[in-house]
Amino acid sequence: MTRDDIDGEAPTLDQARRQVEHYGLEVDPQAVLVAVRLISAGARVGRAAEAHFAKFGLSTGRYRLLADLEGHGGEKSPSHLALDLGVSRATVTGLLDGLERAGLVARRPSTEDGRGTVAILTARGAQLLRDMASEHFGRLEAMVSGLSVEERAVFLDLLGRVVRGSAALAAD
Repeated sequence: MTRDDIDGEAPTLDQARRQVEHYGLEVDPQAVLVAVRLISAGARVGRAAEAHFAKFGLSTGRYRLLADLEGHGGEKSPSHLALDLGVSRATVTGLLDGLERAGLVARRPSTEDGRGTVAILTARGAQLLRDMASEHFGRLEAMVSGLSVEERAVFLDLLGRVVRGSAALAAD
């Protein structure tokens, strides 16, 4: 097992410096290291989240959709779901298809737009969210239990700034 497998400490600042020097770049190696470790941490947390949600027969995407529906009175259009979840309409359609097969959501024609549909959280979907709430939120709390309240506040601020900067990865 590598150090990265244990505590997320690899790569090191020296490795980042060597790589930047190797390519003859004028970039801050520490900034590169922070970004690389953040990407790695995001992937690790994502894998852990998928394993967590799988215990409830869900994926992260399916859970987020159910939670978003619940947070909006149990009913929302697929286009609004896609916008609020930050995914494509096709992704929402796939998530809804699976959730509908599981009986966790239903679709009905929109009363506002006769051509469109709305997704509705079913009683079974709402019950699943209630049933998993204690374990789910307890595990979320445990995930950040190594941080003080003050550290979590700083982390949220820093995370927000990094997320805003993440557009640089996808910029043309």
